[in-house]
Order: sequence, then structure tokens, then C-alpha cells
Amino acid sequence: MSKRFIIAGGGTGGHIFPAIAIAQAIRKMMPLAEFLFVGAKGKMEMEKVPQSGFKIVGLDIAGFNRKEWFKNILLPYQLMKSFLQVRRIVHEFKPDAVIGVGGYSTYPVLRWAQFKNIPTFIHEANAFAGKSNQLLAKKALKIFTGTSGMERFFPAQKTIVTGNPVRQSIAHLSVDRAEALAGFGLEAHQTTLLIIGGSLGAVSINRAVAAGINRLQSYGIQLIWQTGKPFINEAKSVCSGLKGVWVNDFIQDMHLAYAAADLLVSRAGAMSVAEIALAGKPAIFIPYPFAAEDHQTSNALHLVNRDAALLIPDREAAQKLIDQVIALAGDHDKRSTMKNNLLALAVKDADEHIAKEIIKQIGS
Repeated sequence: MSKRFIIAGGGTGGHIFPAIAIAQAIRKMMPLAEFLFVGAKGKMEMEKVPQSGFKIVGLDIAGFNRKEWFKNILLPYQLMKSFLQVRRIVHEFKPDAVIGVGGYSTYPVLRWAQFKNIPTFIHEANAFAGKSNQLLAKKALKIFTGTSGMERFFPAQKTIVTGNPVRQSIAHLSVDRAEALAGFGLEAHQTTLLIIGGSLGAVSINRAVAAGINRLQSYGIQLIWQTGKPFINEAKSVCSGLKGVWVNDFIQDMHLAYAAADLLVSRAGAMSVAEIALAGKPAIFIPYPFAAEDHQTSNALHLVNRDAALLIPDREAAQKLIDQVIALAGDHDKRSTMKNNLLALAVKDADEHIAKEIIKQIGS
């Protein structure tokens, strides 16, 4: 008899890609399993999940807005509406288990599943647990975490440190650097900087790079620059006529970008941190300052405290980022030490670990 799974969450690549990785791992072990993803309407999961071959339905829900408080006035109504939608989805799909990966849709879906006594599982990618997951953990069967020390947020007897599931193409990176660089139209003999401000872009990083791009080029540093949609037109204008720059709003083949890079500038979302560790690429993290409980700083410090990465606060990016990139690009010993420390922290099989535990708990 096949099992049916609902996987809830999304909002950013940091929630979507682990969700897909977990579903793919379960499918390998249970080929007849059926999956339904539940996300938030208008968010990137509504595009990325179908591209991976899975069905998704969207809820009318938004998250708590920490910057513009007045936008939260409709939140109670949206939450109530989402619960009604979830009730219908669960009733029609009849899941054997529900898995939450974080994001707007996780809370109403798992809360309703728990009310109906359906087994629930949580994956917490960040080094600082979100409030919703802390509440949901009380009735969850198991909580999978990306880092150790999460017993301060979750019941210790339910918590398993698995690491964070990453895309298979990155977990098993096998592309030659020169080949990857050629795909971006860049030279193999130059130092390559990869800039990834998250799937939606990062204003502070983009502005610092735009202001300092000529300095970077004067030091022989070429760029692979993912800007996010809001900054792409400005970035293309800045890069007009320049050689040694590949710029786009989104990098579809992220494994090629990691293979091509010598060093990175990145936000510190949990999945970016996990992927960078697996790729073994020295990074300068600029955590998003408005992340809940400042969890991106916690994520970055997991590597920084082990001499595996550097950190610049968002407010200091304009003044310090370019100097730091140039210094790191020129310090081969530092980069070598960081690479070795990163690879020692990397986890390749988190998706399989999670899938095996879920199947064990619900039975095959």
C-alpha cells in the first residue's frame, strides 16, 4: 500500500529546496508514495515545486511583517481563511504524514494535521528556531535540525540532528572548474567571485558590489552575480561594456556557479550555509538583518566560529565588503584553511537520513 505525504512550507529557496530534496529521498525509498506540497499563493514555491515534478496547492496566507506593521492588520483573517483551506486539502488528500519545512504555510497545515492526529514532522534548518516550529514541536513526532544544540528550543527526546538537505547536484558536485567557468563565459585563470544575495536578492550586497565593481576588476576578480529581480536592471546598467562579469536575476544551475567560484559573498540563509559548506568555498556572509530572531547571524556564526567563514553586518557592507573580498581573494592560505574547515562541517546525506526516519516512524 502506498503512503501519502503532504509537505508544507516555502517562501524562499531555503525552505523549498530542502522540501523537494526530502520528497525525492522518500520517493527513492518508496516509489509508490504520493506527494502534495502546500505553499503560499504568489510565492516562489508555486513555480519551483512543479518544475521538480511535484503537485502543489497554494494558501491565501502571508507572514508577519516586521518592517511595516500596518500590513499585519489582515493577518488574523488570512490565518482563519488558510485553516479552512487546509481542512479541505487534508480531508481530500488524506495524508499518512505531514512534513513542515518552514515558511508561511507550515503552521496552519501542521496544526490542523495535529488536531486530526495525523503524524507530523518538522525540519528546522536554522540555528535559531522559529516561534511557529517551537509551538508545533510539542505534538510533532520528530524534529530534524540542521545544527546541534537545538534542544534549547525543542524536546530533546524528539530532536535528531540531520543537517540540512541540499540539492543533489550540489551535494555531489563533480563539475570541473574550467568547464563551469566556460558556461558563464569567464576565464579559468582569473579569481572568480560568486555573489548570491538569496533567491530574492539583497539590496546591501548589490549596492556594495555595484559601487565597487571597478575596484574588483582592477584586482583581476571576475564576477558571477545573482541580483534578484528588483536589482537586475540597475546591475545590467552598471555592468554594461564590462568583461569578466556574468549577471542575472537568478542562477538556475547553482551547482555550476559553486563549481566555478573561488570565493563567495552571500546572505546566511540556512541552505546557503549548508551548500557553501558542501562546496567548500570560502565565503563572506552578510546576514539579512530583519530575519526572525536574527537567525541568519546565528547560521553564519556556526561557520565563522570554526574559522570556516567571515561575517560583515549588513549595515557595514557598503564600507567593508569590497576591501574584505580583495583581501580574501589575495590570501590563498586563509582560503585553504577555510575550505578544509568547511568540508569538515559538510553533511551530504541529510535528505536520506530524514526520509529513513519518517518511513520508520509511520511504517512502510
